[in-house]
Amino acid sequence: MNDEVMFARQDEMVALNTVDDTVDSQKYLIFMADHLKLGVVAEDVVEILNNQVITYLPMVPDYIRGIINMRGQMVPILDVRARLGMPTQEDSLVVVLNLNDIQLGILVDAVDQMLDIPKSNIHPLPANSTQMLVSGMCSLPDGSGTMMVLDCEQLMPNE
Repeated sequence: MNDEVMFARQDEMVALNTVDDTVDSQKYLIFMADHLKLGVVAEDVVEILNNQVITYLPMVPDYIRGIINMRGQMVPILDVRARLGMPTQEDSLVVVLNLNDIQLGILVDAVDQMLDIPKSNIHPLPANSTQMLVSGMCSLPDGSGTMMVLDCEQLMPNE
């Protein structure tokens, strides 16, 4: 790769990672679940864990994998793939979220990136899609695809 191309690519990367303070935006952690890019608001993310031992719980929905002990606190683990009707996968990361002072771990295939996305770029779903687990979607500014905004409030049933 010649020097001009390399510097042009570096300039492109700087432009992608530059935050415009005049634009109302929000940071999202983007992760993968069966080739689907999902995002959660970064301020809801507590921690990303690897190689966690999940303790099975009987008599819970099949998308609840169990619980983990995170520094003395029991955190329920929800399998995002199973919740979305996809086949489960054994090798997964746990993204621990804090939702209204309740911690919930979600199993994801991989963490992709963290991006600052202008709020105006996120398009809401149609009003009649109340059973969806996503609240919006947007094209990613780096051109790497489409992100679905995971509606974390709807992950757990209201039972």
